Amino acid sequence: MHACHQHEKMCVSLVPIFNHLETEQMAEIMKTAKSGTFKRGEIIYHAGDKSDSLYILNKGKIRIYRLSESGKEQLVRILHPGDFTGELALFKEETHESYAEAIAMTQICMINRTDLQELLLKYPSISIKILTEFSNRLEEAERQTTRFATEKAETRIAVFLAECLEDQGQFNMLELPMSKKDLASYLGTTPETISRKLADLQHKGYIRQISNKKIEVLDLDGMLLI
Repeated sequence: MHACHQHEKMCVSLVPIFNHLETEQMAEIMKTAKSGTFKRGEIIYHAGDKSDSLYILNKGKIRIYRLSESGKEQLVRILHPGDFTGELALFKEETHESYAEAIAMTQICMINRTDLQELLLKYPSISIKILTEFSNRLEEAERQTTRFATEKAETRIAVFLAECLEDQGQFNMLELPMSKKDLASYLGTTPETISRKLADLQHKGYIRQISNKKIEVLDLDGMLLI
């Protein structure tokens, strides 16, 4: 790992919990940040590692996942530039419950608990931004749990595609934000089921698969009624 002033500046200005601050305030945060670079496939932290820093993604992509007692992998979320992880370290000393893996060449910056707690006291607006993100993640976790318990795989996939359209601000064209393997883990099914159900949706005229990740939604209302 190495320190890089420009890298840290980009990190701080990119992440929503900081980018509302004044230039001088962001400069103060930059002084506390340390940078790191990870190759694809490298683990940034393991379950069981001490959790004492906030990790902010500047460039690349990170997958956060957990392992069940049987060793089955459950994808929690995919981080993109501007996202962060390790936020529970802000409130108490504990260990990570998940794994963070770089799935592309990735650059991050880290701010340790002590420095960040001082910043939260000095700039309460950061706390509000973090609590907003907590709320969003809790809502998503509850939605995901409900899907697993009540919805069939085809419905889970259809709703996920609709959410992708909304998140990407598109009317009928979307790009899957993760591999089919990760999507299967996220939706609690198998890659084979994902491929089969997407083919079924295409056969029924609801979607058109343009490439491995690019999908055109032809009948959104109909797809959500299946």
